Amino acid sequence: MRASTFDWDAPAAQTPRPEYPRPRLVRDNWLCLNGLWEFALDRSRSGLTNGWNDGHKLPGKIVVPFAYQYALSGRNDKAVDEVVWYARSFDVPKEWLREDQDLLLHFGAVDYRCVIWVNGKEIGHNEGGHVPFWFDIKPFVKAGENRVTVRVEDLQDPSQPRGKQASFAISRGCDYYCTTGIWQTVWLEPVPSVRIEDLIIQSYLAVEGTEDSLNIRVLLHAPALHTLVRIRISKDGEEVTVRETRSKNASAEVRIPIPNAFRWSPESPHLYDIEVTLVQDGQEIDRLKTYAGIRCVEALDGQILLNGEPIYQKLVLDQGYWPESGMTAPTDDALRADVEWCKRFGFNGARKHQKVEDPRWLYWCDKLGLLVWGEMANARAWSPTAEECFLTEWERAVRRDVSHPCIITWVPLNESWGVPSLGEDHPGQYSFVERLVTLTRRIDSTRPVIDNDGWEHTDVTDIFAVHDYTPTGADLTERYKETLAGGPMLSKGWGRTPKTYFAVGAKYRGQPVILSEVGGFLLAPPNVDKRDLDPLYQSYGSTSGAEELLRQYRDIMEAIARLPFVVGFCYTQLTDVEQETNGLLTYDRREKIDPKAIAQVHADMDRIRQ
Repeated sequence: MRASTFDWDAPAAQTPRPEYPRPRLVRDNWLCLNGLWEFALDRSRSGLTNGWNDGHKLPGKIVVPFAYQYALSGRNDKAVDEVVWYARSFDVPKEWLREDQDLLLHFGAVDYRCVIWVNGKEIGHNEGGHVPFWFDIKPFVKAGENRVTVRVEDLQDPSQPRGKQASFAISRGCDYYCTTGIWQTVWLEPVPSVRIEDLIIQSYLAVEGTEDSLNIRVLLHAPALHTLVRIRISKDGEEVTVRETRSKNASAEVRIPIPNAFRWSPESPHLYDIEVTLVQDGQEIDRLKTYAGIRCVEALDGQILLNGEPIYQKLVLDQGYWPESGMTAPTDDALRADVEWCKRFGFNGARKHQKVEDPRWLYWCDKLGLLVWGEMANARAWSPTAEECFLTEWERAVRRDVSHPCIITWVPLNESWGVPSLGEDHPGQYSFVERLVTLTRRIDSTRPVIDNDGWEHTDVTDIFAVHDYTPTGADLTERYKETLAGGPMLSKGWGRTPKTYFAVGAKYRGQPVILSEVGGFLLAPPNVDKRDLDPLYQSYGSTSGAEELLRQYRDIMEAIARLPFVVGFCYTQLTDVEQETNGLLTYDRREKIDPKAIAQVHADMDRIRQ
């Protein structure tokens, strides 16, 4: 779909993605700013000089929150422009400007670096393409019409965290077309000046003489004397318990026992609804709604335990791209549907690959029951500056998602992306990986952390996660024959130029073993010479269609099931993405293979492992 044929008056262009964007922290009063915005490319970098930030009308149009590279934006322009501008007018109700009330302008994610103006006044900036940010714009707005302008810079810089976005601007191999600018919901929210800023929720299983419990930490935006914090927990509409405490130093924390608790798991994704209210001088001043699941994750004795019991992880790699909208799901239903596809295929989890996904996807994983490995979008080059950019954005991503019960593992790095000399004894890059793991554990000590998924692990990883695209079951068994016979864990990867599984100085220390990328059978187009195929076909196996794919899938999975030291796998992948045609679904989410047949393979694996 080209901009020249796009229907700018269609309902989808007016308010796409209208659902509340932050399901973990919900207030009732808000205004979605998605839809039609003014837009301009700034190839000469002259927008600032020409005053585009101060009421200047931009010449083009775009549908937010879709990147200009994709059809649903109305533009569908795959060319790379490193600087773009957005602007639109919006109305502020008079009652939103009351005394003791702020007005927050939220951005779900803008890739990569941006500056924001409201009514010509610079209100702030952000760096980091996968994380949310907000500004209090009340001092800069008036009742009635106002104007917001956004300048975005998204450089073709390999040291910038970019995930699967090609730094060379061409979709090829495992890299895809870029996503530039606003790609998650923009919204307004009137809030009290004294308000709940965040809720951090952790669950704890019962020990002798206690009950399962939820630990709820309430962070306030400002110190509030004599403020009562009331927490009401319910299940399926029935009240479970109510607790009250007083805030101290702009925070409050309480551990609440849950009698006869229902625990969260993929098979039984029980969630508790939570309402947190601030009361001052007998008057309610703020209220947030959230939810929680009670569950515990441990890496212990070569196993991954969920709620104290070993769980065999059957994961699928999920890239989170759509043909018409790139990294932005076209609808909330599309996010839910991807979770439902995973479960239909018999997977109990997904590794969200090289992307910090829309919070709505995590909500559906929480609600429907899907384990998640939370992963960061990596850079491709290393420098001290790149380290600090990455650390800052990763910390914000973990803090955003730490309370989701579905997330059971953190994955900051993949295949040494951003640390390309890790396998060559680079002390600085090795130290950076350790810093990443330490930072993650300081934010969240309740989940295992994989330092560098795939190969070149350091000594600090909680899980030995290896990539192994050995194409047949027989070859896979042969690769691990020494380990099967009681020998050491395999130390090198597959293929013609295998990577070492441990960086210099590190070794296997008994961690749980998960084959975190396997399979990857590319659909081979008929009547095409192999020399004319994408270079991907030199790395992955290939398949001719559904019947052969099912045979190959069963062959490799039964071999994995017979490796007693392996406690899970991740199949590559859920859907095709551009030229990477190794999905169980096509790019537009049509079945290539009967989900029931794949689910049966997974059930048969359980019998083999018994």
